[in-house]
Amino acid sequence: MNKPVILVVEDDAPVRNLMSTTLKTHEYKYLTAPTGQDAIMLASSHNPDVVFLDLGLPDMDGIDVIRKIRSWSNMPIIVISARSEDEDKINALDAGADDYLTKPFSVEELLARLRVTIRRLSMMNGDTSADNSVYTNGDLKIDFPARCAFLKGEELKLTPIEFKLLCLLAKNTGKVLTHTYITQNIWGRSWDNDIASLRVFMVSLRKKLEPTPGSPELIQTHVGIGYRMLKVE
Repeated sequence: MNKPVILVVEDDAPVRNLMSTTLKTHEYKYLTAPTGQDAIMLASSHNPDVVFLDLGLPDMDGIDVIRKIRSWSNMPIIVISARSEDEDKINALDAGADDYLTKPFSVEELLARLRVTIRRLSMMNGDTSADNSVYTNGDLKIDFPARCAFLKGEELKLTPIEFKLLCLLAKNTGKVLTHTYITQNIWGRSWDNDIASLRVFMVSLRKKLEPTPGSPELIQTHVGIGYRMLKVE
């Protein structure tokens, strides 16, 4: 793909300037928006490849920005926020965010998250050898080429990361996948922050797959090890 365009949505000028300078130094094209309304306008008019989004904007909550963009686009959205509670992360991921980076962050991690997102985007856009099968396990059905999943005939509203996680588990049904294996396949690396993010994504995914908390029907947690997709008889 051509050099990607990054939209930086951040109302704090010093942080916005730091991110812009970092992107410019590494020869990324970028746009900046200090408010949610500006972000929505630029996202719709310039169709950026990746969005860095702060949640605490002066005119509207970043969660609402995610929902607005998701109503017409699947462009990757990486949340960068001082909100560090699991509930905040889950709300952002449920709304459609693809990744979550907590402030304060290092420039190196910011760039690493961006590289992984761009690499994943390139693979999605250029992958012509995707699995052409349909997976069925009990009430769960995954249409790999269509990149959608259904539970009891109803389409699941999954974020790109949630769908990728679900596919990875489904293609290894019955096997325990370690945290390291999963994060390496999802993010291309295995950092402590990635394992923490994985836990949040799994909570969000399981809420959509298994409405009864603490009663696993499809995904089993192996504490301290990883997760397994159960085969439904």
